[in-house]
Amino acid sequence: MSTPLPRTEFEAIDDHECRLFVKHLELIGRRWVGAVLLAGVRGARRFSEYRAVVDGISDRLLSLRLKELEAEGFIERVVTPTTPVSISYVPTARGRELLAALQPLAQWAHDEEHRPRLRPVSG
Repeated sequence: MSTPLPRTEFEAIDDHECRLFVKHLELIGRRWVGAVLLAGVRGARRFSEYRAVVDGISDRLLSLRLKELEAEGFIERVVTPTTPVSISYVPTARGRELLAALQPLAQWAHDEEHRPRLRPVSG
């Protein structure tokens, strides 16, 4: 006869909530998403400012990430009808909340004991 497992705080998480969480993780885990959002929170507004701050990102990928973040409500695209038209990308309250929620994970990952252990794969 098996002994029941002890109850934990994780029992309150159901499959539906887990799937929603995974969708957010998949977005956040895409290359450059965190850097683009962080650049916006730190003051980047114009496309060229994002590109300058996010070192190594291509124009095509930056454009794609800005569109994804806008579609999810993390960044707002603001069009100012000037000549020429001025476009800026501003983090929303939701985007700032996301970065605040990620801060403990970033601090956890910064701790040397939690860094990935890259070992050669034997084969």
